[in-house]
Amino acid sequence: MGSQGVSNENISLRLNASETKGKIITCKAAVAYGPGEPFVVEQIHVKPPQKSEVRIKILYTSICHTDLSGWLGENEAQRAYPRIFGHEASGIVESVGEGVKDIEEGDIVIPIFNGECGSCSYCKSDKTNMCESFGVNPMKKVMENDGSSRFSTIDGKPIFHFMNTSTFVEYTVVHSACVVKLQHDLSHSLKKLTLISCGVSTGVGAAWNSANVHSGSSVAVFGLGAVGLAVAEGARSRGASKIIGVDINPDKFIKAQAMGITDFINPRDEEKPVHERIKEITGGGVDYSFDCAGNINVLREAFLSAHRGWGLTVILGVHATPELLPFHPMELFDGRRIIGSVFGGFKGKTQLPHFAKECIHGVVRLDNFISHELPFEEINKAFDLLTNGKSIRCILNM
Repeated sequence: MGSQGVSNENISLRLNASETKGKIITCKAAVAYGPGEPFVVEQIHVKPPQKSEVRIKILYTSICHTDLSGWLGENEAQRAYPRIFGHEASGIVESVGEGVKDIEEGDIVIPIFNGECGSCSYCKSDKTNMCESFGVNPMKKVMENDGSSRFSTIDGKPIFHFMNTSTFVEYTVVHSACVVKLQHDLSHSLKKLTLISCGVSTGVGAAWNSANVHSGSSVAVFGLGAVGLAVAEGARSRGASKIIGVDINPDKFIKAQAMGITDFINPRDEEKPVHERIKEITGGGVDYSFDCAGNINVLREAFLSAHRGWGLTVILGVHATPELLPFHPMELFDGRRIIGSVFGGFKGKTQLPHFAKECIHGVVRLDNFISHELPFEEINKAFDLLTNGKSIRCILNM
């Protein structure tokens, strides 16, 4: 969609907002009624935003492995159905609730699952991007204000929220702490900026903020999905001299090369452990290794791939409970370090507007991440593509 298309849509929304503001909106959503059950695209009701909340008209949304995991109900404690999944999107503000000062009707925005209220001790600290009330919380299924949902079926049954966002719907309601306002001159790029609401920010930020990859360094990325490729892109943009990609899907290697991957390892083709192969390639190990797979055995290989004395391993993959770290505490005495990274260390509302401009100026090449585009009604096909390892990011046009 060109800039004129978004601009016209924005004008139309402003004209129609007077008809919907303060009222229940009936619109289309993809509702999950049980673990792994096909999404049902149907009409639902969306209530107006309450105090400190924002109602957004979603223009584009995409699918992340976190959506896949939640939809499948892999963690039983996090299950809640019926539910509207989705947490990577972009759109236009339809209306705002009482007390919202920094966001207005007609603003172009991206929702974020890891919010920033700006007032808690976490938000005030420069040592973390966590937020006490609106940090990532897959257990949360209702709104903070009153513990209820803003979604319901046509016959009035509540539909649960997901990850502070719920973007598989034409209109969503989120807390203002989870809404990032973008400069209006970026409206022509809103489709690809959808990706910075999760995957690209998570990966690039892990390389930039969490690890602080430096020019001339060596990097190993375990798992070449969208987040792993974003790590590679972040390392490339920082001038890393060697970026090793590790994945069991050989189809990903060609695409990964365009993202900056210099060497490829398929563990199924190796007779020795991957970390030993990496030590051979690098002369002792990499400066930075990234676990983007969420597998304990892979995490151990990533850890052992880091150079003894100074290597850093960054965990991005989501690991199932009750798995524990796969090494003895004394192994840390070899000088290797290990940390976790959430949302790439970015403070969403404070730092993403600048990151968005960097992306549009070519520092990060967003177009390379979009492998498919489909109409929203074909969301089940989009999930099939992700499940079968065929897509990096599939954009759903609302």
